[in-house]
Amino acid sequence: MIFTIAGKELKSLFASPLAWAVLAVTQLIMGYWFVRLVEEFLDRQAQFIHLPNPPGVTEVVATQLFATTAGLFLFAVPILAMRLIAEERRNQTIVLLVSAPVSMTDIVVGKFLGILAFLLMIIGLIALMPFSLAGSTRLDYGLLASLILGLTLLAACFAAVSLFVSCLTAQPILAALGGFAILLGTLLIGAVAEEGLRVRAVLVPASLVRVLAPMKNFEAFGKGLLDTYAVACLLLLVMLFLLLAIRQLDARRLRG
Repeated sequence: MIFTIAGKELKSLFASPLAWAVLAVTQLIMGYWFVRLVEEFLDRQAQFIHLPNPPGVTEVVATQLFATTAGLFLFAVPILAMRLIAEERRNQTIVLLVSAPVSMTDIVVGKFLGILAFLLMIIGLIALMPFSLAGSTRLDYGLLASLILGLTLLAACFAAVSLFVSCLTAQPILAALGGFAILLGTLLIGAVAEEGLRVRAVLVPASLVRVLAPMKNFEAFGKGLLDTYAVACLLLLVMLFLLLAIRQLDARRLRG
């Protein structure tokens, strides 16, 4: 049932002009940025030759490309996810949804997997940009795999947060604004709090605060490192907000 709901959600995204607009704008921005990064790398290539350990095209181009995509997802994911539950409530179809012979877990996880599949398509199209250079230069495939994994986990985290916010309102626009506000809050508060705690040498609480800083956890993947703690933090945040969304829908069903 989960995959049935996910498939239905994915089809509705492909039928939505807004989703296609987000996809087109994302590809346009990242395509332009990719060309600029390649041009910059070619201009600086003569300078890199004199360095003892010169960076390759993957470090210069792909790392910045994926980092920019991560920042773009702060806006794109709440826009894509705003209608997941909020539109069901606005159209009064939420009653049919919660009264169907499926659990709230199936509904939440299904909708989450549907939007995640759409985000994976966006990530795949962006990943093709650095891979297009494989015929003319050497790529660091380990670093590329790390970047793709990190961006996938980050997208899953953003989708879970936005899905939860979509459960709180019947207005998709408010859901988008709320999702962006929470993501921006976790970015700022988590990062600032962690730095402040590290200055005071309070390492254990700092590690716990890192759970609330998804963008900071993504930084490790940009170095080609498989940071298991960063993976655990991102997955924990995904599970936390999916659980909150499930409880919110359960509470609404009990209220009738």
